[in-house]
Amino acid sequence: MSVHRQAQRISVPQLMACKGERKIAALTAYSAPFARLLDDALDFILIGDSTAMVGYGLPDTLSFTVEQMAAHAAAVVRSTSHACVIADMPFGSYQESPAQAFNNAARILAASGADGVKLEGGEVMAETTRFLVERGIPVLAHVGLMPQYVNTMGGFKAQGMTDESAQRILRDARAHQEAGAFGVVLEGVAERLGREITETLTIPTIGIGASPACDGQILVTEDILGLSGSRIPKFARQFADVGAVIKTAVEQYASEVRDGQFPGLENCFGVKKT
Repeated sequence: MSVHRQAQRISVPQLMACKGERKIAALTAYSAPFARLLDDALDFILIGDSTAMVGYGLPDTLSFTVEQMAAHAAAVVRSTSHACVIADMPFGSYQESPAQAFNNAARILAASGADGVKLEGGEVMAETTRFLVERGIPVLAHVGLMPQYVNTMGGFKAQGMTDESAQRILRDARAHQEAGAFGVVLEGVAERLGREITETLTIPTIGIGASPACDGQILVTEDILGLSGSRIPKFARQFADVGAVIKTAVEQYASEVRDGQFPGLENCFGVKKT
């Protein structure tokens, strides 16, 4: 007889049930220390392909690989027990065909233990969303400003600023809902559009530079902690200056090493107490 362990982690159905009940809070993480600190406070953690930029110092997200995503997602899963964990599908890992998307999504989930994947793309990617969902892989769609489309969009520019663009993005979001996505990330869109999509869809919308009306919000953790340098995106807010705390601690450490104050005998092995 099999023994079923009760899951403690927030599930995808529980996230969906938040629609109209309460707001969803989410952030990104890609390492064990950050994931541990974020876990209790959040509904879900996203291992974003933004890791390429904030973690590796790359100019965009396009060179991140399936292997890298799986490794970072595994670190986050191992270090958490409460928040649902969603992994981004890297550029080039799902656009070729639904079958390619399934193979790579399955690799990421099997290697990491993550609860679902996020993929970018408009109406044209809805078929892929449907293919994955029908085969047991929860999908969080991502429309509006899509970093993996930076070259075709001509940069990181706000979307939905014209009626034509807004209607296209609304169709994109609807198509993913109809395909079975459990939620939609709305990034960098006009506020009125974010509000309209949220009111139209029956699945949660997760805003990042969208609208306060969205069913939830997500930001890059480094942006809210003062770890992204001097430039804070318009859609973010710095809630703490952790960078300054780290800088002060490192300066104190270096000073004490150079002055011979650290390490002390209490930091050494084999020293008898007197």
